[in-house]
Amino acid sequence: LKKEQVDDETKKVYCGVQFDESDDKKKALERTLADLQTVIEETKEGIATATEEIAALLKGITELDKSVAQATEQRQAENAEYKDLMASNGAAKELILFAKNRMNKFY
Repeated sequence: LKKEQVDDETKKVYCGVQFDESDDKKKALERTLADLQTVIEETKEGIATATEEIAALLKGITELDKSVAQATEQRQAENAEYKDLMASNGAAKELILFAKNRMNKFY
């Protein structure tokens, strides 16, 4: 009976140690899990922020494309106007030279 009592006490001590080790492992795993959940939440927030930034950048690019198209259209119109003006100036110069030649012949 005493031998069984000693064996039981030894087993009780062994089981206590095993419970402590298991409890320590459980706590370590729970901390790791909590850390990973925090990382996951931070990553989700980062993804949401990046998504918002991408949407804002795409909107900016679209607005910039519209602005460039308008500026191109305006420059083309101004260029056509300039070419018409230069053609008119050329015709006016020819007319003035013609008139000048006539006046030189007359006087």
